[in-house]
Amino acid sequence: MSPRSLPPAILASTVALAVVAGPLAVSAQARDGGGNGGNSGNGSFIAGTGLPPKSPIDEDKDDKDPKDPKGPKGPKGPQDPKGPKDPKGPKEPDEELEGSYEGELVTTLADISKKPTAQPLTAFELPFPCGEVWTGTTRASHSPSARSVDFNRTDDLGAPVVAAAPGVVTTAVTGKNRPSYGQFVVVDHGNDESTLYAHLDSVTVTVGQAVSAGTQLGTVGNTGNSYGSHLHFEERLGSSVIDSWFHGLRYVYGTAQASENCGVVAIPDVPLAGNVVGGKRAELVVFRRTATPAFYVRREPKADKVIRMGTSSDQPVLGDWDGDGKATPGVRNPQSKTFRLKTGRIITEVKFGGRSDNAIAGDWDGNGLWEIGTRRATSNVFLLRAADGTKTKVRLGDMDDLPVTGDWDGDGTTDLGVYDSATATYTLRLVDPAGVETLTQVVLGVPGDLPVVGDWDANGTTDLGIWDPDTATFSMRKAVKPTKKGPAKTHRVRFGNGR
Repeated sequence: MSPRSLPPAILASTVALAVVAGPLAVSAQARDGGGNGGNSGNGSFIAGTGLPPKSPIDEDKDDKDPKDPKGPKGPKGPQDPKGPKDPKGPKEPDEELEGSYEGELVTTLADISKKPTAQPLTAFELPFPCGEVWTGTTRASHSPSARSVDFNRTDDLGAPVVAAAPGVVTTAVTGKNRPSYGQFVVVDHGNDESTLYAHLDSVTVTVGQAVSAGTQLGTVGNTGNSYGSHLHFEERLGSSVIDSWFHGLRYVYGTAQASENCGVVAIPDVPLAGNVVGGKRAELVVFRRTATPAFYVRREPKADKVIRMGTSSDQPVLGDWDGDGKATPGVRNPQSKTFRLKTGRIITEVKFGGRSDNAIAGDWDGNGLWEIGTRRATSNVFLLRAADGTKTKVRLGDMDDLPVTGDWDGDGTTDLGVYDSATATYTLRLVDPAGVETLTQVVLGVPGDLPVVGDWDANGTTDLGIWDPDTATFSMRKAVKPTKKGPAKTHRVRFGNGR
């Protein structure tokens, strides 16, 4: 289960969502120009245009819509067989773009190879409801890659577009006057694999929302630089577009194929841990994203404790909000940027962070009361909120890392860390009284696992663990200190719903 490499000629980054610099970096807003069976136009690629400005660290600036240049649109409907003339280059917009650019930025590295790419780890199906028949095409000048697929069928405008596999929405762009991709959605499937759905007429999901295979993401449209209604679809590995595979087979362009996106695939739980019941040892917890979302606390031999809270798109957190020694649930809504923290029957709401941030919590000053925070993947910055509203910024990790918090040295103050799911590696940060920062890396699990931390042995120090989303198995590492490398006892418990 080690990360796979692309052929040398395909330039891929560690994540498909970074703002990449250099002559080979090409923007997510490159012109597509497809439609009507994908036979229209030369759709030349414009490097470095159409991206929102780099994400600011301060969350207050995150509300501003990206001011990407407004790309030109070609005429709608059928075109001359030779394709429409290449439209003029982009110009500065004279009006605000409609809608919003929510979530992580998307860039694509130039693909200069014609070699086939390997089969993805994710089991993708056609991005259309069960039984529907669609035909996909491409062309040598297809932007951003000839590996992209333009799907068409008769009267396809407004037809449902569904997720090709389970995952989490990381980008959702709305606004029918948006350039290039127009309205589009990106779903992250883990293992550095993602899918992109562009030129949508409508978008029906939000950033942070977990989706199963077959969940509707939007409808087929003609937004952006499109010359007729169609779905522009990409399977991606890191920052590169790869060959599309459906139902275990490499797709052959120009063939009509019936969708086998028919099964109900479970949305995996979100693993957590905390002292919810009241003992010194952390309990295993999962947040289940169903129609009635809830936190499930493992209490064997007793029945699980169920705490209903939040929506299916919320980010779950646990924290001791009132200092009574017990962790209670909280959720953060990415759209409203609002935390809702539960203490008994009281719900406290705090607006904090940006829409694309991940929620965290911890006792930042060691006073026994937990506070909230966020981590912004686009800048690798933790933003920690104190009780008086002041903020502390800490830069740690890479864009594809997942944030973790815990007391790594047992001093009563919450420390920061990140987990790289692609390499199954924790990076733990400690700061001594003199302000000297120490980073320690600990390998735990296998690529694709998710991080979970807790005090497994009740010694006052947070231990490391992982959760396998395929088998729904927690693996809890018990070491003298989490930063101690080398062999350590590991206890495994199956709990929650996996894929």
